[in-house]
Amino acid sequence: MLLKKLLSQGETVIAPGVYDALTALIASGHGFKALYLTGAGVAYTRLGRPDIGLVTMTEVAEVIALIRDRVQTPLIVDADNGHGNALNVQRTVRLYERAGASALQLEDQSMPKRCGHLTGKSLIPMAEMVGKVKASLDARASDETLIIARTDAIAVEGFEAALERAHAYQEAGADVIFVEAPRSLDQMRQIVSSLGGKAPLLANMVEGGHTPLRSAAELSELGFRVVIFPGGIVRALAHTAELYYASLAKNQSNQPFQDHMYDFDGLNDVIGTKALLASSERYA
Repeated sequence: MLLKKLLSQGETVIAPGVYDALTALIASGHGFKALYLTGAGVAYTRLGRPDIGLVTMTEVAEVIALIRDRVQTPLIVDADNGHGNALNVQRTVRLYERAGASALQLEDQSMPKRCGHLTGKSLIPMAEMVGKVKASLDARASDETLIIARTDAIAVEGFEAALERAHAYQEAGADVIFVEAPRSLDQMRQIVSSLGGKAPLLANMVEGGHTPLRSAAELSELGFRVVIFPGGIVRALAHTAELYYASLAKNQSNQPFQDHMYDFDGLNDVIGTKALLASSERYA
């Protein structure tokens, strides 16, 4: 089902973070109705670097296309700050939409951007971001492709300024509003009180970040309609990789780690090797 239709029905959509076709495939297998392509996750895994604006537009577009070739689940894409001004935003929207994005998340940070839960961020003027939101709406080929407007103003200008920016972005036509990194449950309630009913609201759960961690059910009860868990998969896999390589270095064998990993056949079952090879026989 299209993401827009899910939200129009009042359903709260849980979107786990993915960073490549394999994680998207595994996540889709657990019944999630949307996925979230995390820009931070792409930076972590493709570059081995932090989320500080190093990933390019074309690198993300390539990942979108590879994911879409493997799964059909609606895909929310972290488009950072659109990689520039309003004209850059329009190119980003066209490129990501063609690659298979169901929604693009655009933020009001200046370049280079930073992860929403890092310090030292800076913002573009509110009026400029309003223009970028309008430019993104004009650039999309289908109104089924959602534009998510994110403000990082809490950390830079304060909570009231963040609400002011969020209202302006909603009035500019953004389909979903995302106020990044509220510091408390009280701030989260105020976001819903101020903006709820005007547009669906997105909540971001970052382990170790600024926002109190709550379940999707609790956030739905508060009034949020999209809940993302963007970087958890990378943190989980990085932790597992540390344990795996430490075990291999110590034991010079994978045998002690076998209970914590797929064997050859197990992974082939996950990625559908037998079905793909059987399909190829049709063309032999």
